[in-house]
This record gives sequence, structure tokens and C-alpha cells, in this order.
Amino acid sequence: MVMDLILALILLYVVAILLLSIVALRGQTIGDQVLAIDVITYMSLVLLSLITIYLKQPLLIVLLIPLALWVYALDIYIAKYLERGDLGA
Repeated sequence: MVMDLILALILLYVVAILLLSIVALRGQTIGDQVLAIDVITYMSLVLLSLITIYLKQPLLIVLLIPLALWVYALDIYIAKYLERGDLGA
């Protein structure tokens, strides 16, 4: 019962990520595209955590933490570029 629910959620997240990919590719502004990529990444983190629960492999969660931190750092970097226009330190 619970595993069927997790499998349904996995499929729902895959469809949502595919739809957000269209927004990321055809976004009207760079802000729309960046936001879509952020949502795709965080939804991918949830998707991967659901997959680890479904496969009963808790060690895979360790891989998600650096990915989440990397995306957060990338958001700060992109925000700095959009605000100032430079990529320097």
C-alpha cells in the first residue's frame, strides 16, 4: 500500500519535472528559466529521496546533501550575476 503510493508519487514527480523542463527551455526571461531550473533540481532531490525509500537503500540519501548545497551555492552565484552583471569574486 505504502510502496504503491511512493511509486505513484515518483511517477507524478517525473511528469512534473518533464513539464518544468519545457518552462526552463522556453522561459520568457532569464529569471523564469533560473526559477524553473531551481524547482527542477529541488524536485529531483525529492524524487531521488522517494526512490531511495522505494529501493530501501538509505545510503543513497548521502548523495543528496551535497547536491542540495551545490544548487544553493549556484543560486547565490546566479543572483549575484543578475544583480551586478559580473562573475568575479
